[in-house]
Amino acid sequence: MAKLLFLMLNFALLWWWSSIPSPSACSQNQTDRFALVSFRNAIHADPYGIMSSWNDSTHHCEWQGVLCSKRHPGRVTSLLLTSQGLGGFLSPHIGNLSFLRVITLQNNSFHGEIPSQIDNLFRLHHLTLSNNSFGGPIPFNLSHCLNLETLNLMDNQLVQGIPSDLGSLPRLILLGLAKNSLVGPIPPSIGNLSLLQQLSMSHNMLRREIPKELSRLERLLFLQLAYNKLTGEIPPSIFNISSIIYFSVNMNQLTGTIPSDIGTTLPSLRDFGASDNLLTGTIPSSLTNATSLEIVMLYNNSFHGPIPKNLGRLKSLHLIGFSLNQLQDDLSFISSLPNCSNLKILSVSSSLIHGSLPRSISNLSTGITVIEISDNHIQGSIPSTLRNLFNLSVLNLEDNFLTGHIPDSIGALYSLQQLGLAGNMFTGGIPSSIGNMTLLYLLGLDSNNLQGYIPQSLGNCMQLIILDLSSNNLIGSVPVEIMGLFSLSIIFSLAHNNLSGSLPLQVGSLKNLAILDLSYNRLSGSIPTSISSCLRLERLHLEANSFHGQIPEALRPLRGLEELDLSNNNFSGPLPNFLAELSLLKYLNLSFNELEGQVPKGGVFLNASAVSVFGNKELCGGVLALNLPLCKSLRSKKSSLPKSIVISVTAGSLVCLALLLLCVFIFYRKKKRTTTNASTLLSFENQFLRISYEALLRATNRFSETNLIGRGRYGKVYKGILDSGATVAVKVLNLMQRGASRSFVSECQTLGTIRHRNLVKILSVCSSVDFHGDDFKALIYEFMANESLGEWLHPRTKGQDDEHGESRNLRLVQRLSIAIDIATAIEYLHKGCFPEIIHGDLKPSNVLLDHNMVARVGDFGLAKIITTMSTEVMGVQDQGSSTSTAVRGSIGYVPPEYGMGYKVSTLGDVYSYGILLLEMFTGKRPTEEAFGPNLNLHSFVQATLPNRAMDIVDLRLWSEAGNRQQEIKIRDCMISIFEVGVTCSMESPMDRMDMTWAIRKLYSIKAKYEAKERRTGM
Repeated sequence: MAKLLFLMLNFALLWWWSSIPSPSACSQNQTDRFALVSFRNAIHADPYGIMSSWNDSTHHCEWQGVLCSKRHPGRVTSLLLTSQGLGGFLSPHIGNLSFLRVITLQNNSFHGEIPSQIDNLFRLHHLTLSNNSFGGPIPFNLSHCLNLETLNLMDNQLVQGIPSDLGSLPRLILLGLAKNSLVGPIPPSIGNLSLLQQLSMSHNMLRREIPKELSRLERLLFLQLAYNKLTGEIPPSIFNISSIIYFSVNMNQLTGTIPSDIGTTLPSLRDFGASDNLLTGTIPSSLTNATSLEIVMLYNNSFHGPIPKNLGRLKSLHLIGFSLNQLQDDLSFISSLPNCSNLKILSVSSSLIHGSLPRSISNLSTGITVIEISDNHIQGSIPSTLRNLFNLSVLNLEDNFLTGHIPDSIGALYSLQQLGLAGNMFTGGIPSSIGNMTLLYLLGLDSNNLQGYIPQSLGNCMQLIILDLSSNNLIGSVPVEIMGLFSLSIIFSLAHNNLSGSLPLQVGSLKNLAILDLSYNRLSGSIPTSISSCLRLERLHLEANSFHGQIPEALRPLRGLEELDLSNNNFSGPLPNFLAELSLLKYLNLSFNELEGQVPKGGVFLNASAVSVFGNKELCGGVLALNLPLCKSLRSKKSSLPKSIVISVTAGSLVCLALLLLCVFIFYRKKKRTTTNASTLLSFENQFLRISYEALLRATNRFSETNLIGRGRYGKVYKGILDSGATVAVKVLNLMQRGASRSFVSECQTLGTIRHRNLVKILSVCSSVDFHGDDFKALIYEFMANESLGEWLHPRTKGQDDEHGESRNLRLVQRLSIAIDIATAIEYLHKGCFPEIIHGDLKPSNVLLDHNMVARVGDFGLAKIITTMSTEVMGVQDQGSSTSTAVRGSIGYVPPEYGMGYKVSTLGDVYSYGILLLEMFTGKRPTEEAFGPNLNLHSFVQATLPNRAMDIVDLRLWSEAGNRQQEIKIRDCMISIFEVGVTCSMESPMDRMDMTWAIRKLYSIKAKYEAKERRTGM
């Protein structure tokens, strides 16, 4: 019995002893607590008060976000603080929590470096620090955490390269490094992660090729390498990882093709993205074998047709993105898509698609929200049944060749937010049913042939921020309902129509509008004072209307104006001084009004190239470069002279005036020269300050060869410096050359009636006799510092020792800008002048470049002002005067119909422009012998489109291509430009592109090219 009691006592003592915590256990508990306190002390932002629970009165295992082990009391196993707004550093003492298995701190504001002490956590399974602001490099010793299954460092600010020892984490399932600033290559060692299922490295600056070792990741489900700078081909073996569900390499510089059997080797594929690369070949039809496919994004590559016709097999298809390729196919594939009941987005813009718009488009899923088929060659009309797609939010059919009426049924698309039908050939009226689209925020119907009135119902579209109805044939007044759309904040344009009436007072409702363009209409009346409320206006264009009255003070508050064009109206009165106070104003055109008085000398008026006041005969003063007469004092000084002197001077003046008038009368009676041309010339000369022969002699250093800057058919051009200090170009006519006098009169007639920023500005005229008694005629122009376009395209001598030398070259964007300038000038002559004007001799040497490289079209010696035109249909031979049928112009630029006796027309200028455009981007003259007798520049370029277009591009443009991706961007741009040039220079005049359409195309090409430059950081 005693022995039994002894054993029981020993057992009790042992139990009691074992229940007492060992010194080691206490030490470890305190270590974890001290580590957590250090973590808390490194946090300086705690908006939700999470750290308030981390106090001394509670056990650390009860602190919010802290989980402890059940087997090892007091030992911290998880730190879970997701989305708590915590800000501060991550304490290095976190490495003392040796029992940690999970660290989840995502979606906070931690910054600083990730402490290297994390490598002490050998039990760690999950490390999630995504969506913070951690910087510095990825800790190089994370490979010590051999139990890691999740390493998520996405969306931080990590730098340097990816450590290769990450490939030594044998249990890793998820590796997330996306959205950082990591550089260098993808380590091939990543291919050692045999259990890896998710790999995300997108949105970094990773370079070089995708390592073929990644193909060893046999369990991979998710591969995200988009938005880097990866090059080379996608390793074909990667497409053999049959488990892949998500595959994205968008926005890189990858080349090569997509395997034709991709749909077979990746049968589980749901999301496939390879957009914005340099991929070629065809879109594999085997994609339809991946029956779970939901998203196909292949836009902005160089894929060519055909488009797979059996896409309808993909019942789960959600998005089709084929835009910005060279598919050169039709839209017949749409016929299979009604089976895709989940389809939301269909995008095939800018892909050289042709044919008609199929009626089957109306049978697409009613859930479709976006249809983009813009910038193609689609013909036909819009089916009225399109109203079936009542969930559409975006319909973009811009820049095609669609015809017919816009169906009234389109108003049934109540969910539509963007409607783009610009740049087509629609006729008829604007359907009033569009007013039913109350969610619409973008409406583009410009550059069509729409007629009739602007429907008042558009005033119901109270979400509109962009409204463009320009370049149509609309009539009537501007509806007050539209002018009162206070939502308009980006563009409101009704330019180039036939609108009449006054500008409604409701213009003041456009308080947030940036661009208002009502130019080239027949609007009248005064500018309402309510326009003073449009405080955010940046561009105001009211030119070519019939507005009258004074320039209102209501424009004074518009401090954000950058462009103001009031030209070609009937404004009168003084030029207000407040225009000089608009500090952001970069372009001011007040030409051809009836303004009077002194021109200010401050603000925008200091830059004569930014200001035009031409055609206001009563203006004076201003800076010298404006070449206006000095202002005369209106104060009478008679009171300061004796009365007898005043009488004597007055009488003497009257006698002299009488004798002068008598001499003039006798002279003209004797000469009997009162021709129409002389009358026109006198009228023209009276608009300008006459400059004498002696003054021009001094200005040009006696017409020295050193001042010679150009030679033309009818004379020479000299650089001159007038007595006033102004630098000018003096065109001296060789009157011995037949036609020179007529050329002089033609330029006087033409330039005396027009004014445009892209036309050469004439400053004065000289019609006199020289020191030998011979007739002398000269025209004085604004001097163009950068000479002619011809000098830039075809330098006389490579490496010549002038200031340009071999560096004289025009970049692609510069050439595009110059091409647009020239087209704009020609469009103005054809459509902005009444009567219309035909230039007749458009070529590079007649295009001058100012100090800002803005193009100015000049040399109107062959220009013809058309007062009557019996027909616009070419092919009807003119039987009129010989002057109409004579072949005039320069060889290579003259349209072929002129050689057959057809009447000169605006379409002849379009032909010349097309040839000039091709010359600008090929660097080849249209008269090169290499073309041979049966070929010209037009057919030479046409024969290369589209596949061999780069063979003929001006080699100087290749200097802009630093890599393959940039070469592709230049190629795509060149193909589009050449298409415009070829279409403008078609042999049949009726096949030529309208100049307005050409301008629109070139603007679109330039915008796309510059957008690609911005995206790729070119």
